[in-house]
Amino acid sequence: MKITEKWQAFRNSPRYEDRKGALIKTSKGVLMSVFRIILIIGIAYVILSPVIGIVSQSFFSDSDSANPMVFTIPMKPTLERYQGAWQELKYPTTLAWTLLYTVLNTVFQVLICSMAGYGFARFDFPLKKLMFACVVMMIVIPQHTIMLPQYMTFRSMELMRSQMPMYILSICGVGLRSGLYIYIFNQFFRGLPKEIEEAAFVDGAGTWYTYFRIMLVNAMPAVITVTVFSLVWQYNDMFYAKLFQIPNAQLLARQLSTLQSNVGANLKILNVSIQKLYVNAGVVLTILPILLIYLLLQKRFVEGVERSGIVG
Repeated sequence: MKITEKWQAFRNSPRYEDRKGALIKTSKGVLMSVFRIILIIGIAYVILSPVIGIVSQSFFSDSDSANPMVFTIPMKPTLERYQGAWQELKYPTTLAWTLLYTVLNTVFQVLICSMAGYGFARFDFPLKKLMFACVVMMIVIPQHTIMLPQYMTFRSMELMRSQMPMYILSICGVGLRSGLYIYIFNQFFRGLPKEIEEAAFVDGAGTWYTYFRIMLVNAMPAVITVTVFSLVWQYNDMFYAKLFQIPNAQLLARQLSTLQSNVGANLKILNVSIQKLYVNAGVVLTILPILLIYLLLQKRFVEGVERSGIVG
């Protein structure tokens, strides 16, 4: 009887209500944490499952490919697919050409788009709003709508079957996704205080010195963001590569698109399922360089996205 009375008194006390509220709050927190973990694992599986399948199948032997019981982990792993893909892709030479092409376009885009973004953010000039509207239109309008004029222009200049059209587009500020890069730089420079430039001008610095030595240095998060975007999109681009007929030997993405037929013709492998294993190995070899670049720049890239005004 005394225990019952004590329990009833405890239930009616503020202390019981506090403990009950704390327990409910803790339970809700635990349930939300479990829900978030399950949701993250589910999304990660949906995104990474195809990649995991490609990587695992690139190590499949002929017997693993024919065995319906083998799904993810090969029973007799082999590097034969990578050897064949390396040979047919002409990997070292093609990768060197691809990196040169990608890096040059990225450098041009970072320099030109940062200048354009800085000009829109800091200077007033006639038709400024109209020109910036054109920049926004570059983001919205699909590439296919202007492919014919671009093709005809560079064909008349006899620049087809080379990388020169892409270099010219990048230098002129109308390259692949250049409108988005100008917008990113514009948003970032608008967020920097004008007092930085005013202090530089007071110290006698000119416009170009202020831009390159002060503003561009302070805009490093935006530079990293645009650099990663440009590297990835230039590296994987097939639209302009096909439009300007850039030779396969100069772009890894184009070389990869013909890998299956090359395996059948040169390695005399007629089984389509085996040919796809070589393609999977080629995909892994293709994504490795850009994956390494992203891992090296990941921290700065996330910071740049957060500060460049393109979140949300």
